[in-house]
Amino acid sequence: MARAGLATARLALALAPHAERVLVLAGPGNNGGDGLIAAFHLKAQGKSVRVVHLADPARLPADAAQALQQARHAGVPVTAALQGLDEPDLVIDALLGLGAARPPEGDLARAIDMANAGQAPILAIDLPSGLHPDTGSPVGSAAIHAAWTLSLLTLKPGLFTGQGRDHAGDPWFDVLGVTETETPCAWLGPWAKAPQPDLPSRRHAQHKGSFGDLMVIGGAAGMTGAAALAGRAALTAGAGRVYLSLLDDAEHRSPMPELMLRKAAWLADARTLSATTVVCGCGGGPPVADTLAPLLIGAGRLLLDADALNAVARDTGLQKLLADRAARGQPTVLTPHPLEAARLLGVSAAEVQADRLAAAARLSQRLAAVVALKGSGTVVAAPGHTPWINASGNAALATAGSGDVLAGWIGGLWAQWPPSNSMTNLTLASACARHATWLHGHAADRHAFDARGQVRTSPLPLRAGDLIEAMAAALG
Repeated sequence: MARAGLATARLALALAPHAERVLVLAGPGNNGGDGLIAAFHLKAQGKSVRVVHLADPARLPADAAQALQQARHAGVPVTAALQGLDEPDLVIDALLGLGAARPPEGDLARAIDMANAGQAPILAIDLPSGLHPDTGSPVGSAAIHAAWTLSLLTLKPGLFTGQGRDHAGDPWFDVLGVTETETPCAWLGPWAKAPQPDLPSRRHAQHKGSFGDLMVIGGAAGMTGAAALAGRAALTAGAGRVYLSLLDDAEHRSPMPELMLRKAAWLADARTLSATTVVCGCGGGPPVADTLAPLLIGAGRLLLDADALNAVARDTGLQKLLADRAARGQPTVLTPHPLEAARLLGVSAAEVQADRLAAAARLSQRLAAVVALKGSGTVVAAPGHTPWINASGNAALATAGSGDVLAGWIGGLWAQWPPSNSMTNLTLASACARHATWLHGHAADRHAFDARGQVRTSPLPLRAGDLIEAMAAALG
């Protein structure tokens, strides 16, 4: 607690050096004790500090009781009243932290609402009060919206997925000098460097056939643009030859000279299918269901997105074919958004969002596939492996076609690997999904900065066609 309180005070001084009036909201547990120690140190630095302590002093844990005594002895004003407070320059949230086992009520809920309604930025200790540490979902109707969160000892998955990023603001981390490690429940993807698998080097004597064939199957009537976006993304990611097999019956010209059209590619001979990476479902509509049985049986590497996932969710026979692929050494990647994942699991989208880590892991295990559960803090899960949470991206990706670009890029990256390589099927598929997901978000993060390098408060959506080029530029 002494280290946590000191770390909080130091971070507060660094983040808000000009804040003279600091309000510490302290709760009944050790998180409140951390806040009291922080108040003690800020008072020693000449700050005008006031603590609203919403706890029974007689029932405090021993360390928190000692922290309260220390703060009072230093002359820090401590009150239980939420009224009559001057507007602070900085609020420190030490109400609940990890102690939010149930929805905040009474004065705790009122304190959260008061802090959120104020103008002062909020620094949350360990976890925004009212936020679940693992799921990123508020445990009730009241949860702190912090500008910064100082996570202590371990990074909490809930800070990076679900609604966590909106509540946590910018996360900071301090191990407090503790070197013992816990078994992680998730890995956190990096901010600054793509977790890219080492792609085979491109030698002078190689040709387009050296970098894999990829087929995009989708594009029903009125939705051919989705398949085209996936194909463009696959080409830009580095696939050697990319074919479009459109489900629209009308005659089409290729949307790009580099993309080749093939009719009914899902009926190709077994040798061709087994040697091809297939991305299926982008804009597929109801007709995509008829393509899935031969693809699930014959495709060597298969990525299912959008309407292909909805078709699988409706058909237990297709689910059986999908789950059987892994035993034959045929890896599969699924890229659902929360509603598609919910249909596959037979639950509601709200249930998926309530615990994204668990939902992705359960879906991955059930269908023996790599799953990239899209959304804020995309979760990539593979059977028997610790899930991975992506740290990049922002709301600029909330635009039509963004998911098609991600599916195509994963496929284009995956296609470049020869059938014989040192990585297992699932490991390779997972690595490609993680890298493409990170790059997808990283391009959006770069988009969020203006020409002067300043963060745009409300960046415009990154149109899917522009996103492909932005992803390529982000690797430069």
